Amino acid sequence: MKKVKRWEDIQTDGINRLSARAHYVSYPTRSAAETGDARQSHYYQNLNGTWKFLFLEAPEYGPDGFYRDDLDLKEWDDIIVPGNWQLQGYGNMHYSDLWYNFPIIPPRVPTDNPTGIYRREFMLDRSFCTEQLILRFNGVDSAYELYVNGVFAGYSKGARIQSEFDISELCREGVNSLTVRVFQWSDGTYLEDQDMWWLSGIFRDVELYSRPIIGLYDYTVKTEFDREWVDATLSVSVQLTELREQTIVYELIDPEGNQVFIEEKKTDEALRENITAPLKWSAEQPVLYHLYMTVKADGEIIEVVHQPVGFRSVVMAGDTFLVNGVAIKLKGVNRHDYNPKTGRVVTIEEIERDIKTMKQNNINAIRTAHYPNASYLYDLCDFYGMYVIDETDLECHGFELTGKYDWISDDPAWETAYVSRLERMIARDKNHPCIIMWSLGNESSFGCNFRTMAKRAKEMDPTRLVHYEGDFEAEVTDVYGTMYTWLEPFKKRLTMDQVIEKSPKPHILCEYAHAMGNGPGNLKEYQDLFYKYDKLQGGFIWEWFDHGIETVAEDGSVYYRYGGDFGDDPTNSNFCIDGLIMPDGTPSPSLFEYKKVIEPVQTECIDIENSVFRLINRYDFLSLDYLELTCSLYEDDKLLESYLVELPRLAGRETAEIQLNAGKSIEKINGAHYYLVFSYKLKQDTPWAAKGHELANASFVLPGKAKMPKVHLNGDLQVIRKGAFLNVSGSDFTVTFDCVKGTLKQVIRNGVVEIEKGPQFNFWRAPIDNDMYLLDDYRQKYFMHLGHEIVEDIQYELKDGVFEWHTDALYGTTNSSWYYQIQYHYSIYPDGDIVCRINGAASGLKENAPVMIPRLGVNMHLNRDFVETQWRGRGPGESYPDSKEANHLGVFSSSVDGLFTNYVKPQENGNRSDCDWVSFTDQDNNGLIFISDETFNFSASYFEIDDLEKAKHTIDLKPRDYLVLNLDYKQNGLGSNSCGQNQLEKYRCKFEDFSLAFRISHFNSEKGTAIELGREY
Repeated sequence: MKKVKRWEDIQTDGINRLSARAHYVSYPTRSAAETGDARQSHYYQNLNGTWKFLFLEAPEYGPDGFYRDDLDLKEWDDIIVPGNWQLQGYGNMHYSDLWYNFPIIPPRVPTDNPTGIYRREFMLDRSFCTEQLILRFNGVDSAYELYVNGVFAGYSKGARIQSEFDISELCREGVNSLTVRVFQWSDGTYLEDQDMWWLSGIFRDVELYSRPIIGLYDYTVKTEFDREWVDATLSVSVQLTELREQTIVYELIDPEGNQVFIEEKKTDEALRENITAPLKWSAEQPVLYHLYMTVKADGEIIEVVHQPVGFRSVVMAGDTFLVNGVAIKLKGVNRHDYNPKTGRVVTIEEIERDIKTMKQNNINAIRTAHYPNASYLYDLCDFYGMYVIDETDLECHGFELTGKYDWISDDPAWETAYVSRLERMIARDKNHPCIIMWSLGNESSFGCNFRTMAKRAKEMDPTRLVHYEGDFEAEVTDVYGTMYTWLEPFKKRLTMDQVIEKSPKPHILCEYAHAMGNGPGNLKEYQDLFYKYDKLQGGFIWEWFDHGIETVAEDGSVYYRYGGDFGDDPTNSNFCIDGLIMPDGTPSPSLFEYKKVIEPVQTECIDIENSVFRLINRYDFLSLDYLELTCSLYEDDKLLESYLVELPRLAGRETAEIQLNAGKSIEKINGAHYYLVFSYKLKQDTPWAAKGHELANASFVLPGKAKMPKVHLNGDLQVIRKGAFLNVSGSDFTVTFDCVKGTLKQVIRNGVVEIEKGPQFNFWRAPIDNDMYLLDDYRQKYFMHLGHEIVEDIQYELKDGVFEWHTDALYGTTNSSWYYQIQYHYSIYPDGDIVCRINGAASGLKENAPVMIPRLGVNMHLNRDFVETQWRGRGPGESYPDSKEANHLGVFSSSVDGLFTNYVKPQENGNRSDCDWVSFTDQDNNGLIFISDETFNFSASYFEIDDLEKAKHTIDLKPRDYLVLNLDYKQNGLGSNSCGQNQLEKYRCKFEDFSLAFRISHFNSEKGTAIELGREY
């Protein structure tokens, strides 16, 4: 008979671990309870800090009696708790999305099982004869044993949920020793295969506290509304360790500090109190009451517990679920615990920063992907207002690759391991109003253990919904949850129209729109669907943070490493760099796009001539009294008028029309653009943002007057050909053409090279992460990155004082039978203006061309001294065909550096769309302007496409000594196909005919501003 190791025993879920219960603090007095400070409780010690540490290749290598009081620790290291040992120099960093890092032979794990033995002392200055002294571990990965004063005290697994141990009988006054032996791998690891870094150790707070033995052990608070959603019932049931005829005084205080009721009951009597028209809790209005429970025995106060209460109910109603009577829309994100320096160790301040940032960007929901978060996240979500799907620490993703995905999910022998994780989560978090659903886990197939979990969830808490995406038929779940469901048909993928047609239950996308690198696209299309159908109740972006590991290069520059950078194999490389927030906390452009598409007020134009607009209140509960509207009228970048607009009294989900008197008396200028900008801002301070913070906006283009044609100055041009090159010169400039390649080679003005390489056709861009499934074909089938131009004919002449140059060329890629017929035409005027026209005809065996190409446009090099830019088009941020809602039309300025988005893994970035002119100037305001009578895209940086493509990290990018400018007729969309919908048909750049034309003019302050010049063509 083989001996079963403790850390491989699926029947041993824990030893001496206290039964799971709510996370709360017991205080000796009411005044102490009002502080909310655990240090004011009966007794509290935080055991975070420096511990002694011994790292082993396997548990068996530990010294005999490693837990003894008298063990010599001189050779042991120091380590910080909480912390992940891989980020403190022990073991190996490893990232994978789904693979287990050992053979799949459940419940066995490798003999080489990295193990950390932690040791510290703590002082006790009194005895605890009437109290229970409890040691609480809030998170330890993956399993661990506990020893107190040399005696075995317990064992636990379930890495990301708290475990508590009663150590009263093991402790003494004075110095006590605490030893924790942590195993990296355990049978529990088979349930902890989440998409994240594999990190080990004691990574959440370790706390030592006491509670009165005759006080509360656990309690459950529930609120339920009547059928009219007006009056509510507050119910409280309690559990005590010992019964000694205690009584409990229940006192409810409203948000204004007024007493709602006070009532004393025996401990065997549940409280059930009717509350008349309480203020309701929602993510939009997180109104909290305060329940104080005072336990008494023989007339003496034993303890006081403070519990915030939010009055809200969640019920099913046909194919929707209702929160306080409304089929709400979840505008959510998936959130891991993450810090670029400390891994999974996060502080309450960091979580609070996350939640404030989410609120400021209109996000109203969190899915705790894929495990219960630290307890204080839920306190903060209660306070700030955030709907939460609380997810069990359970994922068995690696089994998917075995062909037996339900290997342990459908094995009754694992039932305890599955159900225990759910029970412990519900028990800890059940009193938080922010939680509206319990999730059974993530990506673990389906089977008997999930059926049992769902049943147990309803037994423990029938007031909330059950979610699990792996229940593909929604057999046991209340909501039908799917991931990355496509908008357009592709092979056999589930599409949103099928969900709409077939699902009898409410639907959420628990993951969609993969925020990896530059992207995602298509957010507006999803949100429009959510708004259109009540049963589609929103979704959660994957995910909040880029999980890069902060690294300092030799030169002091900071960059972020990802999978594979630590020799980890197998790895999913930069698949962990997939957030709305970059590792340093900088918002990615995708966060602004998401903020825009989920904004609380949607503004639609009904009649632009008469300034009639429709306002749609996208709040579920709040009226628009919450906001104030400012309307501003701009003439290009000049503010003409701005005024507050009185918003109609518009309740949640209602619509109204307003009429403005915008621009009626303005004398419009030819070529100027007129923009009416709406800005909806907070009317008052909130806990998460100051008064004046903008939550929604819109802009509209008013009818204007056409551009005036440019009047070119007269003068003489000289045309001189020397060998393969031809120079066209005016009074202060020379334009050089290459007569072999047919290209504009350079432009020199007053002795300064302004254009170092003229426009050349290009359809390649540095691949974005959402192109990952296209790249094999792009590179190995179509050779898209290997373009070749064949010059067929060159013609030029000086006619009527204007020089005309024409090149006919063919452009294709290596081994391609499809190609473009390209025509370049340049007109050079005596004043130095260059008008460039490029036409492309899709030719050859068109059926062999790819269904999408990255871009259609030209690439050129400008003088590096052009460090400032200004443009008229969408801004201020980057925009693409399927990701441009957040960027409005207007006139914007930036440094060239400011155009660049520094994605953790370099890729195509910085595109500005719908432009009709862009200028580049040096510090003295000398520069060039590119003007078109059609719209174009542009991007500019100090890096070639090839530089971005080859760089693995930001530190690999070395700026060129020239400015790289791309002017594009069209850019391909972004899509979300790193994990999700590819580019929608309407946003694809295809192999098609195109035409791009623009004028290049030199200017300085004497010739006028770029804005003035941009009004001519």
